[in-house]
Amino acid sequence: MKSIQDTVRLHNGVRMPHLGFGVFKIEDGKEVIHAVKVALEAGYRNIDTAAIYRNEEGVGQAIRETDIPRDELFITTKVWNKGQGYDRTMNSFGRSLDKLGLDYVDLYLIHWPVEGLYKETWKAMEKLYKEGHTKAIGVCNFNVHHLEDLMKDSEIKPMVNQIEFHPRLIQEEVRMFCDSNDIQVEAWSPLMHGKLLDHPELIQIGRHYGKSPAHVILRWDLQHGVITIPKSVHEERIYANADIFDFQLTQEEMVIIDALNRNERFGPDPDDFDF
Repeated sequence: MKSIQDTVRLHNGVRMPHLGFGVFKIEDGKEVIHAVKVALEAGYRNIDTAAIYRNEEGVGQAIRETDIPRDELFITTKVWNKGQGYDRTMNSFGRSLDKLGLDYVDLYLIHWPVEGLYKETWKAMEKLYKEGHTKAIGVCNFNVHHLEDLMKDSEIKPMVNQIEFHPRLIQEEVRMFCDSNDIQVEAWSPLMHGKLLDHPELIQIGRHYGKSPAHVILRWDLQHGVITIPKSVHEERIYANADIFDFQLTQEEMVIIDALNRNERFGPDPDDFDF
């Protein structure tokens, strides 16, 4: 991984950039349009949004206003919990595509494993995939038992599992399962919303390379083979988060960062959420 343009091959052959740009909690309209444009100028080609973020229209406008060819971009969106179930998923996808103003998306994800619905949701996603409306399909926040349950009744296994992943929550069991089943892991909240940026060990490791703790964490993600999608609305941080391809952590440093794990979640537990 030497460039922001580097990609990983999903199990269906689709190439997905290792580093992406997330737009969670970025306001629709001018704010998200500007942020996505800056990210594209900085070299990002992987943009991650979702129906519940309510900014798909702005993301789509930013994409239309760029000169970058569509086939060089990787656009992800997600079906929200209240949009799950076979028919509702089909309708939700249509609304997302209309808001984005695109002919297809590169990756469509189930946002959370809603009990009693995610299997029917997956059947709709398989149909969307087979018909070419999305280049890849996957899930978010699925634990091992969710994946096992989904896969035993599905025709197509997920290409991606996007999970909360950062040095306080390394999710080794989920990552090992995904690795053994050729499911690509992707990290949301890789910087734990800034809560680790003053950690002394991360500061010390970063100082050795002339890098910030954020750089160290994002590089740690990539060296674990985890796709990562940091977000920011600040131009300098968007550029800074991409400055992680000119150094490499040692195995000892990777172990030190792994040891920061406390199984500490910033977001909800996939086995205990009610939204």
